[in-house]
Amino acid sequence: MTRGPHGHGRLPFFYGWVVVAVAFVTMGIAVNARTAFSLLFPPIIEEFGWERGVTAGAFAFGFVVSMAFTPLLGTMMARWGARVVMPFGVMLLCIGLALGTQIRQPWHLYLTLGLLVAAGTVIAGYTGHSLFLPNWFIRRRGTAIGIAFSGAGVGSIVLLPWLQSIIVSRGWRAACWTLVVLVLVLLVPLNFALQRTRPDDMGLVPDGDEAAARLAATGAHADNVVDRTWASVDWTLARAMRTARFWWVAVSFFCALFVWYAIQVHQTKYLIDIGYDPALAAWALGLVGLLGITSQIGLGYLSDRIGREWVWSVSCAGFGLCYALLLVMPSHPTAVLLYAMIAAQGILGYGMGSVYAAVPAELFQGRHYATVFSMLSVASGLGSGLGPWVAGALFDRTGSYAVAFRLMIAVSLLSMLAMWLAAPRKVRVVAGRVRRPPGPA
Repeated sequence: MTRGPHGHGRLPFFYGWVVVAVAFVTMGIAVNARTAFSLLFPPIIEEFGWERGVTAGAFAFGFVVSMAFTPLLGTMMARWGARVVMPFGVMLLCIGLALGTQIRQPWHLYLTLGLLVAAGTVIAGYTGHSLFLPNWFIRRRGTAIGIAFSGAGVGSIVLLPWLQSIIVSRGWRAACWTLVVLVLVLLVPLNFALQRTRPDDMGLVPDGDEAAARLAATGAHADNVVDRTWASVDWTLARAMRTARFWWVAVSFFCALFVWYAIQVHQTKYLIDIGYDPALAAWALGLVGLLGITSQIGLGYLSDRIGREWVWSVSCAGFGLCYALLLVMPSHPTAVLLYAMIAAQGILGYGMGSVYAAVPAELFQGRHYATVFSMLSVASGLGSGLGPWVAGALFDRTGSYAVAFRLMIAVSLLSMLAMWLAAPRKVRVVAGRVRRPPGPA
């Protein structure tokens, strides 16, 4: 019998979904505290008169420098667990937002809303959650991760328009303090009380059923394994880094986050520049996140049926289409193009979040997964930081986003290609592709 955390008989499968629910709320606030940089970007430029490249560089700096400790994040998670590491991340986020209200020089911005906020959201956002959420699910991995990560979408449609109204009425500093209160009141106690790293910490099994536990325990002999030789390897970081697959995943992650965060940081200012009302521009950013809810859940479920590469490709195509539409919008600033851009980014592009953790888990599953994923996250972080900076620097040099947006389309295609070359389908197939025997042997 599976024992619960207090020994009271069998805890049903739902505790895995409690972990998902806590992740959902955490993602909703933590990720959007970082996304809110897009809303803070215009008033900070207006107040201090800094160049866009310099200002956007704070976002880039935070991500790039925070990558220095990302390889240690897997070790931290293994030693202290999600119950300690996640509250630590949200506290860093909280400190960065609070100190950010006191900035006077660019380096203040880089240290606070740049480094501290980025470090906090690396831990409490996609990277941190990807270190332990895959432990809780095998058959429903894409679906569960998609639901958890869709919290970022719910948070965007709830938080971002609200924060924009606070910025308009009371200033950007008041918006930062609002986020500080939310983080302290909700995220710290929720994660400390309820978050756990793996099901066996509570006497539970993945997916909440014994069949899934047996599938996990059989390792290379699991019925979803295609390449048994690969799956039987104990994938340490050193072994993983000697494979081409590791580097193709790193390239794919770098490129995907490069285009994702470039648009997140610059979208609001770009829409305002070409004539859209600031409130509408903030609403558009929030609507992208709202549509991302259905994208991450729906495409996450679909990835469990048809495979990770296909869903990743659809998402990359969505970002490419988003940038193509942005290129057209200055000459045709219509509502139809605005909604199409939002849909391409939200319904298609955001779907990659549901696959982000699943791919490394299926390629490098084992005792050292967290360490391997942490190193892959260095590539993600570099892309997250360099994308906004490159877009801002190209604007400062050319006076237009046209070159930057064309570059983003090419990088989206490269991410798609790299994922197919990594080929997780050739190691483990998803549940929907497992060929079941017609009956008992």
